[in-house]
Amino acid sequence: MPLMRAQDIADRLSGTLDGDLAAEIVALSSLDEARAGDISFFVDAKYAKQLAATQATAVIVPRDWCGDCPAQAIIRVDNPNAAFAQVGAWFAPAPVVREPGIHPTALVSPSVTLGQGVHIGAWTVIEGDAVIGDNCVIEAQVFIGPQARLGNGCHIYPQVTIREGTIIGHRAIIHSGVRIGGDGYGFNPVLAADGSITIEKIPQIGIVEIGDDVEIGSNTTIDRARFGRTRIGNSVKIDNLVQIAHNVQVGDYSGIIAQAGIAGSTRIGTGCLIWAQAGLSGHLTIGDRAQVGPKCGLTKSVPPGEYYIGIPGCPKREFAAQLLVPRQVAKLKEKLDKLEDNLR
Repeated sequence: MPLMRAQDIADRLSGTLDGDLAAEIVALSSLDEARAGDISFFVDAKYAKQLAATQATAVIVPRDWCGDCPAQAIIRVDNPNAAFAQVGAWFAPAPVVREPGIHPTALVSPSVTLGQGVHIGAWTVIEGDAVIGDNCVIEAQVFIGPQARLGNGCHIYPQVTIREGTIIGHRAIIHSGVRIGGDGYGFNPVLAADGSITIEKIPQIGIVEIGDDVEIGSNTTIDRARFGRTRIGNSVKIDNLVQIAHNVQVGDYSGIIAQAGIAGSTRIGTGCLIWAQAGLSGHLTIGDRAQVGPKCGLTKSVPPGEYYIGIPGCPKREFAAQLLVPRQVAKLKEKLDKLEDNLR
């Protein structure tokens, strides 16, 4: 377990320290769960009570903060949130290093093209004509289908499925249980001459294309296109348990948070944020830098830079106005009751 003095942490953060210079820090924690030896951070006034009662040995606060805190050391910085992230990196355990090589139980087709320094874990299957870039780490029990392509420096965690024809850029991080390239939801009801109905599957013949520096959280699914491609842009960050349907396009630098679902052929612009449990209908356009709020049921397109929320989704200002209506009605009823009393 690493150990640092409060003064050393303050110096490395270019911060100023009030209190015990030699206070010893061994771990990070939230304000309310901290114990002796922990460091925490404070940035939002709504947590002032937690700060006043914390058992943390050191707390990182804004430079102009004034208030109650029992910690032995107060470290003042410009951005406590970013500073705490830096401290976290110093205390984080060293990452697991996978040595290059192919585990004896892995099944790798002779037609696969492997770059230099590739690690392939136990019971992994890589099928014909796939291409794996330099320095990729492919953990245990991964399936990579025919003609799939991975760029350099990708890390594929256990039990990921990458179906045939999928293209993944450089430095992708794909967490356990992700499924990429499964069939999209496409079916047609067919009425036969005798009046019976059968459900006909629409062939899904496209692919999934993923850009550089993308991270995909556990148990997320990204469907192949009906035709053409489902595309995830560069530096997109996707949380756990997200569903992305066929032919969806996600622009660069966008984020999609847990349990969001995006229906087919919807286009998400650059720098967008789709919040947790949002549900987006198909064939919509989400403009650049727009946001779709938590649990929003979105049925229409969102202009650039707008924030939509609610069910059905609407602009944030409109949603706030709707919340005020019941209060306004209650006040109006109260006034009417008083007028009736005066008239009696």
